[in-house]
Amino acid sequence: MVDKQLILDSVGPVQAVLDAHDGIVNVVDTTDGIIMISLEGGCTGCGSTPMTAMQIYYSLMQLDEVNDVVFQNGELPEYMRQFIDEKLENEADDS
Repeated sequence: MVDKQLILDSVGPVQAVLDAHDGIVNVVDTTDGIIMISLEGGCTGCGSTPMTAMQIYYSLMQLDEVNDVVFQNGELPEYMRQFIDEKLENEADDS
């Protein structure tokens, strides 16, 4: 099980934006490295939520302990997930 505080600490530069807009990252579960997240508060109904989810996904997928990130409310469209997965693969190939 991945430490929930590690997840919250790893949200990265998005945290400042969340704080400014009363957005809340709720870590629902971390079993087997599958991080279940709900974006709440100011994120609810916000048009920027998919971009926020994309940044969170990118930051968390760089952690060795994380196998997948699932947004409970479906905030990350599949095409954004594929974009980040390809970016992470290219970064791994370059290093």
